[in-house]
Amino acid sequence: MIHPRVLSRRHLLAQMGSGFGTLGLASVMAQSGLLGGRAAAASSPSGLAASVSPLAPKTPHFAPKAKRVIFLFMNGGPSHVDTFDPKPDLTKYAGQQPEELIKNYQRSVGKLFPSPFKFAKHGQSGIDVSELYPHVASVIDDICVVRSMHTDIPNHEPGLLIMNSGHSQPTRPSMGSWLTYGLGTENQNLPGYVVLCPGKPVVGPQLWGNSFLPGIFQGCHINNSKLDPQTVIQHVHNATLPPAVQRRQLDLLQELNRVHLEDRPADNQLEARIESFEMAFRLQFAAQEVFDLKSESQATRELYGAGQFSDACLVARRMVERGVRMVQLYYGGGQPWDDHGDIMNHANHAKQSDQAIAGLIRDLKSRGLFDETLIVWGGEFGRTPWSQGAKGRDHHSRGFTMWLAGGGVKGGLAYGTTDQFGNMAAENPVHVHDLHATILHLMGLDHERLTYRYSGRDFRLTDVHGKVVTDILA
Repeated sequence: MIHPRVLSRRHLLAQMGSGFGTLGLASVMAQSGLLGGRAAAASSPSGLAASVSPLAPKTPHFAPKAKRVIFLFMNGGPSHVDTFDPKPDLTKYAGQQPEELIKNYQRSVGKLFPSPFKFAKHGQSGIDVSELYPHVASVIDDICVVRSMHTDIPNHEPGLLIMNSGHSQPTRPSMGSWLTYGLGTENQNLPGYVVLCPGKPVVGPQLWGNSFLPGIFQGCHINNSKLDPQTVIQHVHNATLPPAVQRRQLDLLQELNRVHLEDRPADNQLEARIESFEMAFRLQFAAQEVFDLKSESQATRELYGAGQFSDACLVARRMVERGVRMVQLYYGGGQPWDDHGDIMNHANHAKQSDQAIAGLIRDLKSRGLFDETLIVWGGEFGRTPWSQGAKGRDHHSRGFTMWLAGGGVKGGLAYGTTDQFGNMAAENPVHVHDLHATILHLMGLDHERLTYRYSGRDFRLTDVHGKVVTDILA
C-alpha cells in the first residue's frame, strides 16, 4: 500500500489531471520509440507497431529508401508525346489514321498529329526532353522517366480516382492516407499528409480522403492561391484566448471526450475528432512558420522562380524538411492541363512549372534531403497522339509518361516504351497499381501487407493487383 503522503513518480503521474499525466508520458515514450513491440504490432490492422497517437512514427515493414513523398500532380493530363516521349513517326505519318489506332478503341480517333515542340537529348544519360522543359532537362540525370504507364479509363473522374486511391470508383482511401496510416509522420505539429491546390481539382476532396481509414489520416487541403502565413489556414488564430488558456480549455474538452470514448471503444469518428482537436491546437503555431517564405534567402527564391506553383514547391520542401510524410501539389484548380482545343497551351503550363520543379530537385540535393525524398511527376493520364479538332489532343489512358526522382530511384533512366506512335504501352508496361506498389516499397511498405479490415475483407491500396517495378530501383 502506498503511504498517503508519499507518492512514486508513476502514481503521481497517474493521479495528475485525472490520469492525463500518464497519457503525456505515454506520448513522449511513443515518440521516442519506447512503446510498441510485438503486442502493439499484433493489435495494429496493418501489422505495423501501434502507438499512442495514430500519427506517431511507425516502424516500416523493411528498411525504406525514402522517408517522404512529394507528388507534383499535373491535373488535366499532360501530353507524353509533347513532353518526355518523342515520336518521329508522328511527323512521318502526319495526317494519316493507321488501322491499329482504331482497333479496340472506344473514343473517337483523329489523324496523327506531330508534336509542335522540338525534342533534344540531355545530360550524360542522353534522355530526350522537349523544349517545354529546359530546366527539368538540366537535371534529367536525376530523373527516372517511365514512358510505359497505362491506366484503365480515359476520363478525368475515374482517372483521378485510380491515380490517387487505386480504384476508379469512389470512395477508397487515398495513397497519402495509406502512407500515414502505415508509417505515421515525423512531425506531430503538422498534418502527416498535406495537399496544396489553388482551389480544388475535379472530383475534389475524395482525392485526398481517408474513406474507411480513421479520419486522422485524411489529407489536409490548403488553398495556396495566396500564401499568407496569417490567413492561408482559416481561423488559425484565436483572437480572444492566449495559448495557455486554450491549452487548459482543450485539456478539459479532451478529458470529457475520452470519458465519452470509454463507452465507445470502436468509434473511429470520435477518435479522429479528438486527434484533430490536438492537431488544430499545435497547427496554429507551426503553420505560420512553415508558410513564411520570407525567411528563405533571396538565392533560394530565385532558384524556384516566381509564381503560385513555384511558391508551392518551396512550401513542399519546407514541409518535408520538417517531417511531413506526403505533400501533394496540384498544378491548379480544375483540370488546367486538359488541352482539347490547342496543345500549344502546354507551353504556358510548362513555363509556370519548369523552373520550380528543377529548383526543388536542386534545393533538396543541396540540403541532403534528395536521397530520402521521393518526387513523383505526372497526371491522371496522357493525351492522344492524334489531333482533336485542328490543334488539340484528347485524353489517353493506353500509354503515357510519368517520372520519379530521388528516394531510391535510378536517375538518368528512361524505362519502358510506347509503340511507334505513342498509342500503347509496349515494352515494360507499368500500370497505376504497379506505380503505387513501387512507391510503397520505396517507403518501406509491402503493398500486400499494408491492409485494413473493412466490411468483411482486407482492403489495400493496390487491391488485388500491383507489382514492384524493381528495374527502376537504385
